Amino acid sequence: MHDCIFCKIIKGDIPSTTVYEDSEVKAFLDISQGTPGHTLVVPKKHIADIFEYDAQFAAVVFSRIPKIARAIKASDPAIKGMNIINNNGAIAYQSVFHSHIHLIPRYSADDDFKMIFKDNSAKYTATALQKIAARIKAKLED
Repeated sequence: MHDCIFCKIIKGDIPSTTVYEDSEVKAFLDISQGTPGHTLVVPKKHIADIFEYDAQFAAVVFSRIPKIARAIKASDPAIKGMNIINNNGAIAYQSVFHSHIHLIPRYSADDDFKMIFKDNSAKYTATALQKIAARIKAKLED
């Protein structure tokens, strides 16, 4: 993609602070730094989102995540945990349409990152959950 910011970062046209790179992925610090060490893992092949991955390419890209996550955690003894997030589509807060995985170190409950989910469990009976699961299972690919 000629106008993709992540493709430009991968090619070196836009500077980045790289923490890991191999023939398949590049991991660099997110300029927003949701928390210190916030890193993006980006496949070098332009792929828009999770829906474009095949199983083999997903295995290649996602197999790098634990290694990079462990390095981030080991880099600072104050890191207590990590959120690993992959947004897909504008409705899911994807702002750059080149697949990327956020590794966001967590230092405390009061750090600068928050995830808020509403508990909707009271709205779903076991039967309703089974219907949702059946719809999903019917669309699984072999």
